Amino acid sequence: DTFVCRPDEGGPHPVVIMYMDAPGIRDELRDMASRLASVGYYVMLPNLYYRIGREGGYGYDLARIREDESHLKRMHECRQSLSNAMVVSDTEPLLTHARADNAALKGPVGCVGYCMSGSFVCAVASAYPDEFAAVASFYGVGIITDQADSPHLKADKIKAATYLAFASDDPWVPNDVLARLPAVIADSGWQARVETYPETGHGFAFEQRADYQRWAAERHWERIFSLMDRQLRN
Repeated sequence: DTFVCRPDEGGPHPVVIMYMDAPGIRDELRDMASRLASVGYYVMLPNLYYRIGREGGYGYDLARIREDESHLKRMHECRQSLSNAMVVSDTEPLLTHARADNAALKGPVGCVGYCMSGSFVCAVASAYPDEFAAVASFYGVGIITDQADSPHLKADKIKAATYLAFASDDPWVPNDVLARLPAVIADSGWQARVETYPETGHGFAFEQRADYQRWAAERHWERIFSLMDRQLRN
């Protein structure tokens, strides 16, 4: 249950796995995956909620989330059903599939995560350090927690160049987490860059979200393209 897209010509192309945000797979995410693919990448967009159901079968309606709290509650239940370990496990077959596809370049891999997947891309990068050379996270939740599986505890295992972008006004990423990041990066030797986008809220990269900011969304694409080009094409 994974959307795969790539250019028709000029392959094979470097592989980038795009991990979804909490609302789940939808046209908006496929459009974003296609935009990334259009500049020369083999992009995989897995449905992380596949244990619950296929797209549209998660038990909530995105169109009703703002007006009906039961749908919002159900979405958060789906989000909480995942763990870093589960997504790390799910990533192995994705990598196996890409290795077997002649359209995918055999070499370093990149990944992009949004919202809940900020923790996932960091966990994946530490679990497969010889596979992932580029990691980008946007308003990532759970990168630093007090739990035993917090991704920051294995930051020293991450070899990938990492870009961590945050919104300036984000209730899901407390300021104390941002304050702790520099020390985590320095102590672990993590090759990570942190950037906070001024006057933005959680979800600024998604055109259909209330917090969408066009300038921030375009900067987000610029940062992704630059990172992936630098790390996956050399």
